[in-house]
Amino acid sequence: MPNARSNRPARAPAHKLKLAVALAQGLGLAGCGGMAENTSLYSIKQPVVERTNMVLDVNTTSAGLPISEQQRLNGWFETMDLRYGDRIAIENPSQNPAVTAAVRDLAARYGLMISDTAPVTPGFVQPGQARVVITRSSASVPGCPDWSAKSDMKYSNGTSPNFGCAVNSNLAAMVADPQDLLEGKQGSGETVIATSNKAISTYREMDPTGKAGLKEAGASGSGGGGN
Repeated sequence: MPNARSNRPARAPAHKLKLAVALAQGLGLAGCGGMAENTSLYSIKQPVVERTNMVLDVNTTSAGLPISEQQRLNGWFETMDLRYGDRIAIENPSQNPAVTAAVRDLAARYGLMISDTAPVTPGFVQPGQARVVITRSSASVPGCPDWSAKSDMKYSNGTSPNFGCAVNSNLAAMVADPQDLLEGKQGSGETVIATSNKAISTYREMDPTGKAGLKEAGASGSGGGGN
């Protein structure tokens, strides 16, 4: 008589079963990669303020700044698009008050004042010259947007890595003076046009559709403030 064959499936070796279990666990953990780790309600995506110093050395005389140097300095201010939030300082080794007064008068045309102390800049000011420094601050939120989370499961009850990106990025874009994010100004109770219109101008300059319709509508609309 022929040998009877069993219909039961053959068992896999024990070491292969252990390997399969280990792989399944590894794939399960990989699917949870990027899970939220911040369990507080404070966003880890915060605005960062950066400062940039731009310098121009001008020739001076005992009478202050020659007309040609005043024109060159004013042209530099226009090229740098001098605006609210910029800080202007002067490094004046000769301590000539006429030089400081000339720079102050030019800065006043843009509604800015001269700072008492100039920031440290590379190089030396040559004799017979003064250095005008523009300090410009910018604010941004590094790492935003952040869609690094691979799963919506939150076993630790944490927030999304992208939590806070929208609010803080909008704040960094619309604040008129980024330095206010570090130290706020004391309010006087009066509306300052330069600060009140920054959010409006930022919105007008946005063009999410790739068309100029939003810009044109903002430019031709009545009311609001200046650019």
